[in-house]
Amino acid sequence: MSTRLTDKKPAIPTHVAVIMDGNGRWARERGLPRLAGHRAGAEAVARCVRAAMQRGVAYLTLYAFSSENWARGQEEVSDLTGLLRYYLRHKVRELHKEGVRLRFIGDLARFDDSLREELAQAESLTRGNSKLTLILALSYGGRLDIVQAAQRLAQEAKDGRIAPEQITETVFANFLWTSGVPDPDVVVRTSGECRLSNFLLWQSAYAELVFLNVFWPDFNERHFAMVLDQYAQRERRFGARPQGPA
Repeated sequence: MSTRLTDKKPAIPTHVAVIMDGNGRWARERGLPRLAGHRAGAEAVARCVRAAMQRGVAYLTLYAFSSENWARGQEEVSDLTGLLRYYLRHKVRELHKEGVRLRFIGDLARFDDSLREELAQAESLTRGNSKLTLILALSYGGRLDIVQAAQRLAQEAKDGRIAPEQITETVFANFLWTSGVPDPDVVVRTSGECRLSNFLLWQSAYAELVFLNVFWPDFNERHFAMVLDQYAQRERRFGARPQGPA
């Protein structure tokens, strides 16, 4: 979904997306195993979700597991999926009580049947909630998202359900995994790195980018407030010229 050029930027972004980076380095600096960093990162997720709800953000997308993460060692992949399973079993009902709707995007077919079932149950349980939509990007890659959308559209065209000239940006966006979700207003990355790393490439075309020099496990409500402050100071033009004298 695209923001119109005439829209006035609200003080609070509708959609905040976060690249949660730095778990491994946080653990290494403390002489701890990487799993300890991931566990500490999960606690930072809780703080981020709480801050988003307190500030009135409607959508929060977290880059939890990239499509490239499958190339990591089997032990670390097992640790990450095990941590995900733990939080699905122990935290979803708490989020449900707080009015959070859960949604998962990405190539979920790569996960085993039992985990996919737990993901589906979490989505079903929280579908009616409206306090915050929390989107977890799992086995997600921005390029893969665009490719799968193109493949599905190509099949639609092949089957005669859509003509090529009918394919617009809006139509294409409806075939992305984020269909129905407004584009992010701001994309945040922690750890001091300054790149998108294949995250929401189509959707972030006009997003404000904020890079924080803090490892994800140390992220807290103060950092979330810093992001909103930076966002409020930016002028979003969407390709248009600013009003007034040049």
